[in-house]
Order: sequence, then structure tokens, then C-alpha cells
Amino acid sequence: MKAVSVISGSGLPLRRSDVDTDQIIPAEWLKRIERTGFEKGLFATWRDDRDFVLNDERFAGASVLVAGPAFGVGSSREHAVWAIQQYGFDAVIAPSYSDIFRNNCTKNGLVPVVLPEAAVERIWQAIESDPQTTIVVDVERLVVEVPAIGLVESFPLDPLTQHRFVNGLDDIGLTLAHADDIDSYEATRPAWLTSNS
Repeated sequence: MKAVSVISGSGLPLRRSDVDTDQIIPAEWLKRIERTGFEKGLFATWRDDRDFVLNDERFAGASVLVAGPAFGVGSSREHAVWAIQQYGFDAVIAPSYSDIFRNNCTKNGLVPVVLPEAAVERIWQAIESDPQTTIVVDVERLVVEVPAIGLVESFPLDPLTQHRFVNGLDDIGLTLAHADDIDSYEATRPAWLTSNS
């Protein structure tokens, strides 16, 4: 997992609520053996509509997905997070998330930012007026800034998750951070506990 301290880029306004994981990445994409190429399936059903926001060239290259309440509800699938990341998004801003989706985000390096609906609405309006509007997600300070409209909003993130992002630690990385303690324990563990018989 790559370290994330500050994300700065443009945003894509997804004015939809209760977006479930099957809408994020349809089930037929779950058959893939590889862990790559999921960006092609991101919102695949909706992308058939030429007017869908992901098809709008004005928002090409956006690194922050700005969505409505209850984003990522439905079945648990890491593929939804992979699709969002592989499309080029580093963070999602929404008023609320499914707990499972949020957890999948934090374990895969996609920053799930929770902001009040009023703040999300202001960001939507700003990026719809000017798609080049810069959104800054500061994981170290736990603040979202949109300088063009004077928006500064703090967001919650528990200390362990913040530590994971800033230091680029997945579950294995967190375990390896305690390698000396593990080695010390193993060296002093009674031999009969290490026997294979």
C-alpha cells in the first residue's frame, strides 16, 4: 500500500445516494483472476448512458470522487475499491459509507472521507461550475480544503487508520512493524511449543 498524506486534484460529482457495490462494479467483473483491469467495469451499467458523469470529458483525470450518502452499500467486495482506485481516484468524499466498504477502503489505500451533506453539496456546485477546481484531502491534518470556495472541513479518521495511510501500511506492514517483538517472543518460547509433532 502506498503512503498517502495529502491528495490534491480535481473532483468528479456523483450526485447519487445509496450507491451499492454492484453498481460500482457489476457481479460479472468478479470472475476475473487478476487483480487489475477493474477500472473498465467501474459503474459499467451506468456508463452505457452517454450523459452519465463518468463519460463527461470535463471531469477526466479527477482524483477525488464526490458522492452522495450511503456510498458502497450492499455486498462486500474489495473489487469495488480496486475499480475506483484503478480508474484513478485516490479518495472518495461522501456523507456516509457502508461499514464494510469503508473498511475495504482503509485496507487498500483508498481514503474514505466523511463530510456533512451541506459541504458535499458545496463541493458538487464548485466542481460543476469549474471542473478544474482543486480539492485537497489532507490525511495528516484530517482536513478537506477547496480554496476556490473557501471551504475548510475537518473529517474523522481513527488514529490507527490515519497511521496506516500516512505510513503506507497494509495488514502485513502493520504486523512487520512488530518484527523485533515477534522475534524476541519466538526466541524465548518453550521448545515444546514449536515442535511439529
